[in-house]
Amino acid sequence: MNRSTLSRIVAMPAATAIALGLAACGAANEQSSGGSDSGLSGTINGAGASSQEAAQQAWIAGFTSDNPDATINYDPIGSGGGREQFVAGGSDFGGTDAYLDDKELADAKKRCGDVVEVPMYVSPVAVIFNLEGVDQLNLEPDTIAKIFNQKITKWNDPEIKADNPDADLPDTKITPVNRSDESGTTENFVEYLSTVAGDNWPHEVSGNWPVSGGEAAQGTSGVVQAVKGGNGTIGYADASQAGDLGTVKVGVGGEFVGYSPEAAAAVLDASETVSGRGEYSYAFDLEREEKGTYPIVLVSYGLACAEYDDPETAKLVKAYLSHVISEKGQQTAAENAGSAPISDSLREKITPAVEAISGGGQS
Repeated sequence: MNRSTLSRIVAMPAATAIALGLAACGAANEQSSGGSDSGLSGTINGAGASSQEAAQQAWIAGFTSDNPDATINYDPIGSGGGREQFVAGGSDFGGTDAYLDDKELADAKKRCGDVVEVPMYVSPVAVIFNLEGVDQLNLEPDTIAKIFNQKITKWNDPEIKADNPDADLPDTKITPVNRSDESGTTENFVEYLSTVAGDNWPHEVSGNWPVSGGEAAQGTSGVVQAVKGGNGTIGYADASQAGDLGTVKVGVGGEFVGYSPEAAAAVLDASETVSGRGEYSYAFDLEREEKGTYPIVLVSYGLACAEYDDPETAKLVKAYLSHVISEKGQQTAAENAGSAPISDSLREKITPAVEAISGGGQS
């Protein structure tokens, strides 16, 4: 079973409460597409994946512009902390780059009864590089694995040249750059390599980078800056942060595919849900080798209880998550955070789970 992914901890100012004051930043969301209800009031608190922070800012702004008496707080403490707080009852909803493991799920069910677990933030992870005179490369999965496992060490290696016969590849040393902190981006990337590269990637899946000897940097911004600052450097980062760096088209299904929102979101449509987790859990084992998809993606989930003690909390959580997964909410996140909107077909699948949220014996 592949879990995507563990905590993503990014060094940034402590934005521990993203609340009502952000309302002016986003457009209103129509009731038909986002659960807007001017009668909503009160406060709910969420915590979790820092990968969702920019998207949460945009979602909260749009939601509270329609519901000025409602306050939504989101603390981007990282996926692991978000899962821990949600399971323990310390937050009303959570955000995580990994679906709950078996123990977490069992403990969450003690709190919630059924647990609502839905993908709501999808982001392609780009393989970025800085190599003088080269803007784009094609690389097969085995070649990517060997580069990051430091088995391929020069840019004019025959395996790289075979994928890029028209590129002028120099005899330059390859410097892999990885995250120094525990990271959901790292675990997604490692999980991808573990799935597709076989013996060329003999490392366990983890949010901690498993190979020593490369260059390490803190957070997404640190990796991007380290790649920019060198020549012959290669790393991995949220695609929205790739900027003007070179990017890799990844070999999948007999063709090379560059990252795009559509190709990233298509991974979920090609993947199967994990069985036996409950009626409202949409945790996915990601399909990393489907033709036409971009296989290196970060999928971040929303967590909620199907049943809350307080009906007002339930009403507000339900309305907010309805806004998040709506077409307009997903587009807002795409515009403000560079994420890939979930497909209409996936929205249809997960909407009943969000609509099942209730409290105090009331639906």
